[in-house]
Amino acid sequence: MKNTTILILSIILSANTINAQLKPVKYSEGKQTLNGLFIKSAKKSSNNPGILLLPAWLGIDNASKGIAEELSKLGYHVFIADIYGEGNYPTNTAEAGKQAGYYKTNFADYQKRINAALQELIKSGANADNIVAIGYCFGGTGVLEAARGHLNLKGVASFHGGLGKDAARAVEPITTKVLVCHGADDPFVSKEEITAFQQEMRDSKADWQMIYYANSVHSFTNPEAGNDNSKGAAYNAVAAKRSFEHLQLFLNEVLKK
Repeated sequence: MKNTTILILSIILSANTINAQLKPVKYSEGKQTLNGLFIKSAKKSSNNPGILLLPAWLGIDNASKGIAEELSKLGYHVFIADIYGEGNYPTNTAEAGKQAGYYKTNFADYQKRINAALQELIKSGANADNIVAIGYCFGGTGVLEAARGHLNLKGVASFHGGLGKDAARAVEPITTKVLVCHGADDPFVSKEEITAFQQEMRDSKADWQMIYYANSVHSFTNPEAGNDNSKGAAYNAVAAKRSFEHLQLFLNEVLKK
């Protein structure tokens, strides 16, 4: 009996390990082939909460994979989106800047790519009415576009993301809840951009919050960003920990577990 119990426990632990692995998902948007990653929740829930993760400008990286794995352990289905697609993956920051710049300017195309990934998350098991999108840097810009584009999301969380939009664009109501986690010393987001964003949130009647982290610049959640703030992008362990805790509070508020 004892040996049988041990065997059953081993099978369960093995199954949980397998289910918690990131799995490649090939999908498409228009004629573009895309390659995302999905990780199943490590916990069972009838509500099947989901998180759509939009990575930084270099595409799916170790940082986004690590965050997806942590969120899986907390009970969320997670899909990491591929925005660029096969044949378009940047190999350096110059190429990344060009690719990201295209989607920032052509926001409708960005929204379509985000929605394509959202549909894959739903196909993979997440409840279509119980999803939050989170994004980092370029991806942080993306989740705000998802909110502006009225995608079916309970909330969006932007980490050291760009906040601006073309002033000529109309301000429309934003019904999804918005969390912005921002490095207080980020040199890539101007005071004018912050002021304009906050005014947009007020004008759109959004339920929003913006949290600043001291001594933090761009990419403060990414351990591979180095630790030299003078470069404008650097990891800050304290800010990364605090922002992840703020994310968990936000998820507990807007999603059904």
